Amino acid sequence: MAVLRITKHGESVLKKPCAPVDYEAMKTELPRLLKDMWATMESVRGVGLAAPQIGLNIRLSVVDVKPEGKRQRIVLINPEILSKSGSVHEEEGCLSVPGVYAKLTRCSRVTIRALDENGAPYEMTGEGLLARAFQHETDHLDGKLFIDHLDFLAKLKVMGIIKELKPTWS
Repeated sequence: MAVLRITKHGESVLKKPCAPVDYEAMKTELPRLLKDMWATMESVRGVGLAAPQIGLNIRLSVVDVKPEGKRQRIVLINPEILSKSGSVHEEEGCLSVPGVYAKLTRCSRVTIRALDENGAPYEMTGEGLLARAFQHETDHLDGKLFIDHLDFLAKLKVMGIIKELKPTWS
């Protein structure tokens, strides 16, 4: 298992909608890729990581919000959001925009449909941080960053912070 380089704001792969995963074509390389994604996410203490964040343009992400401090690894292959409800305004950040945080309104309850690491379809409903993670990771797969949801003034402020921080990103 390898810790991979995380792509940063400004890299084109983060702005492109991802191609669906052909599970049958990928199933032999998927276990290694998932191990690398888990290792990469955990090395930076993230709660989610999408394939574009490691330079791959495929609809794959991993999430672990560690409910009650316990691991709950969720693999999202070709995820789609089925329903959203409620609203919460909380601070959000992103591994691809390190050191940048902003308050963002997201839905507080989200139901997704995806394939798991074995290619089996499932549906799952998340609330709170898990709902936010589902939305954040699905955004990545659609070529969006959390800062794309900010209003004009908040985005201006964030872009100034990014300009200052970018030289420190590796």
